[in-house]
Amino acid sequence: MTLPDLHTAREAIRTGSANARSCMESSLENAASAANRQTFLRLDADSASAAAAASSPQSPLAGLAVSVKDLFDIAGQTTAAGSRALADAPPATADCLAVVRLKTAGGAIMGRTNMVEFAFSGVGWNPHFGTPVNPCDREVARIPGGSSSGAAVSVATGAAFVGLGSDTGGSIRIPAALCGIVGFKSTARLVPTEGALPLSSTLDTVCAMTRSVRDAILVHEVLAARQVTRSAAPLTGYRLAVVSTTFQDGIDATVSQAFERTVQRLRSAGVQIDTIALDEIANLATIQSTGGFSAAESYAWHQSLLARRKADYDPRVATRIERGAAMSAADYIRLLQDRRQWIARMEQRLAGYDAVLSPTVPITAPPIASIADDDAEFFRVNALLLRNTSIINMLDGCAISIPCHAPNELPVGLMIWNVALRDDTVLNIAQQCEVLLKNQTGNS
Repeated sequence: MTLPDLHTAREAIRTGSANARSCMESSLENAASAANRQTFLRLDADSASAAAAASSPQSPLAGLAVSVKDLFDIAGQTTAAGSRALADAPPATADCLAVVRLKTAGGAIMGRTNMVEFAFSGVGWNPHFGTPVNPCDREVARIPGGSSSGAAVSVATGAAFVGLGSDTGGSIRIPAALCGIVGFKSTARLVPTEGALPLSSTLDTVCAMTRSVRDAILVHEVLAARQVTRSAAPLTGYRLAVVSTTFQDGIDATVSQAFERTVQRLRSAGVQIDTIALDEIANLATIQSTGGFSAAESYAWHQSLLARRKADYDPRVATRIERGAAMSAADYIRLLQDRRQWIARMEQRLAGYDAVLSPTVPITAPPIASIADDDAEFFRVNALLLRNTSIINMLDGCAISIPCHAPNELPVGLMIWNVALRDDTVLNIAQQCEVLLKNQTGNS
């Protein structure tokens, strides 16, 4: 079944062939279905219906359903970040700025979505509230990807048109790729993080998942309070690159076939694509050898809470946070300096390219059962899922994941990315790539 994107639903509302209330009824029906059994930690049907009914058809989001990751403050609700350790925290006194902007644009907030505890994993696993099941496979229960797991499933199943989430190392793009939808990570500084529980203050990005690139552009404009500069330039007018190092290491057969097929289709359409080696990526292991930003900055936030409530944490999450305790002030300052220098080298290396193409993640979604009780396999999968996407976070760059698989394949994401503040070019390229891939694969 083909699900309408936000633009299609909004146009139906504006022309009178549908209304926001009926669209919300459909969204809530999908949210209550078996496919979303562990997607929502809280579903606010009455307030969502009221917001839809009161919305203007002319507003950007037209009263359509928006889900909110359990990382963001909503007035009167506790922000627990998918954890039991914050279950008794006081409710938020105000909406976070991202939620304010979505509401002001006519979005109807329908509920809080499940997530990886404290956003610290790319797998999507949550032992406290259950793991949302990836809707891509009716036979095998597969991981949704994380940390914005419930947000992805809410969009992929038709419960929400927009899934508000965050991306610190890939938490928007990983679940988007594994669930077959669109996830855009903007340059971090473009969207304020006030009112979002932090993982890494250096890397955290507030962003969203949608069902099309045009929806991703619209939602980014709302969240960033800025206009994207559209371009009608053909794909043949851009210079793109494919990286031969790291991004395709350990790639599985389905992802390899989908990615190579996609690159070949673009080249056949006349798109200039150079193959380059970014040897600078190998330096990241050394730069982050003392633990990286997420461990250090999350430990600073969690230290006192861990002392009081460690028994309420997922051990897999607590272990990763506690690694930050070993980082010294000198290590942290050196990390900041090394990152700045590395970004400068990468920017110089990528000068002249409008965007880079990579597989979003090197594998398709594995079964939940394969990682549920096997820590070694969990951390192996987690490292693979985060490897490609986290490079862009360290780069302070922007990236979008769009589906590039054939209808009979498990979802595969094509990541289109570049350095900081190249967001509009990346989005324009992605929109044209999306059209080309849909026309040639039959995907919708």
